[in-house]
Amino acid sequence: MRRTLLYLSLAALVSCTHTVPEKPSFVWIDAAANFSSYADDADSIATDCKRIAEMGFTDIVVDVRPTSGDVLFASSVAPALRKVPGWVDGGWGLRERTADFDYLRAFIDAGHAAGLRVHAGVNMMVGGWKGPGIEHGMVYDHPERRTWCSVDYRKDGELVNHALDTATVGGRFLDPANAEVQDFLLTMLGDLASYKGLDGIVMDRCRYDDYAMDAGYTETAREQFAAYIGREPERWPVFTEPGHIFLDKTPDALETEWLTFRCRVIHDFVARCVDKVHSVRKDLPLGIYVGAWFSEYYRSGVNWTSPKYDLAKEEPTFAWATPAYQATGLADLVDFMLLGTYCPAANVHGDTEKTMEAYARLGRKRLCGDVPFYAGPDIGNEKGFEKGGQAALLPEIEKTIQAEADGFFLFDLCHIRAFDYWDVRF
Repeated sequence: MRRTLLYLSLAALVSCTHTVPEKPSFVWIDAAANFSSYADDADSIATDCKRIAEMGFTDIVVDVRPTSGDVLFASSVAPALRKVPGWVDGGWGLRERTADFDYLRAFIDAGHAAGLRVHAGVNMMVGGWKGPGIEHGMVYDHPERRTWCSVDYRKDGELVNHALDTATVGGRFLDPANAEVQDFLLTMLGDLASYKGLDGIVMDRCRYDDYAMDAGYTETAREQFAAYIGREPERWPVFTEPGHIFLDKTPDALETEWLTFRCRVIHDFVARCVDKVHSVRKDLPLGIYVGAWFSEYYRSGVNWTSPKYDLAKEEPTFAWATPAYQATGLADLVDFMLLGTYCPAANVHGDTEKTMEAYARLGRKRLCGDVPFYAGPDIGNEKGFEKGGQAALLPEIEKTIQAEADGFFLFDLCHIRAFDYWDVRF
């Protein structure tokens, strides 16, 4: 039923094989990166929505909750975003919003007027931003919520609450196992789902701290992990060497249980999110963004494959994967998926991971037809893209991705503006 609702919302007919006459093209509009263009200027929103449609995009994803945790829509629980951290006059600073128009409503109205479908993007498991001289966002404005943050096992052997981490610049991650965190985010999603005319919601950063297997060591998580495995864990932290980034050996039984537990937490939370959104508006699709680099994505505590996909058989990295780990696959929960096939500009074509073409092809294999997925590049931060000059390559990328996926996805609009790609046509 969820797939049917999604395709109807995309104004396409549904067949039993999940094919659609139109393959959509999405562009992401990051809140912080586009803040100076849109935060105070509804006219610019309208102008650029028309230009986006002229390029051939059919859908936009408007980020309305950046990593600070404040929001650009009306919410009963999440504070309104008035400032975002960024690079200001040669150093880190806060850029302020002075306008009071409804940012999301402006995009919905302007997008629809231009013939675009409008989805709201929300960063989920984050609630603050910290950098040199800056502590900004939800967990800093409400110090009692610092207990909501993840606890990481750092390279120095210390367990550190992410709100108190002085070494890492960027978003502060929340603890996905925390019931208060989950309830807060579910209420926020319910508020967002009530927006009239919204065409979809996309969850981003619905995962653990950036690519660290040693994230999530809160006391709440310990209690839940003990209940999950039916005993007190033999070790805490589970990994004996701190600061793990990749598995460098086959995980032992406890490590496998820990990796599985984290994926189970995310899986079950995503299921709650879907139920919450559909309880507010049954026909509103809820999607999720994930990185296509699945052989490394276990670090984030997310198994985005189909639960039908035989991980231990198909993926050398996951030879250790148990049936319990395979069952954490969340592809059959969500209504659609955005798959970031982020690669250097030279890596468009290929048959193995780390090329856009192969990432999209492997995405189809891993998802087993459970969910439509839209794949595509980061055209500003990857090697070969960072200086622009790739206008001629972008249609080739789109054509390549569309041949393998159910649609195209591009990150981010700020790069189109910065490199003047407005004349590209898809």
